[in-house]
Amino acid sequence: MGSTTITRPEVTTDDETELDRDWRVVVWNDPINLISYVVYVLRLTFGYSLAKATELTMEVHNNGRSIVSSGPREKAESEAHTLHGYGLWATLERDL
Repeated sequence: MGSTTITRPEVTTDDETELDRDWRVVVWNDPINLISYVVYVLRLTFGYSLAKATELTMEVHNNGRSIVSSGPREKAESEAHTLHGYGLWATLERDL
């Protein structure tokens, strides 16, 4: 029997920054939380002004979702976890 050589494909990216892309924190609309409460949570969690928190909350309300933050994965995961603690529906997605 002959020997078989197994080769593994090389993993490459078009750009090294591909590995460092940010993650987005997405807040989704839900039928439970009041608009005023979501504004409060965004102000408390991210330190947003009333105007910014209201803008993001209205985007959630009108469009079903809003990207409320972005950054490194660990930071985004921590922020999503914090939002979960306040009863908001939040997920992560890769930044484009």
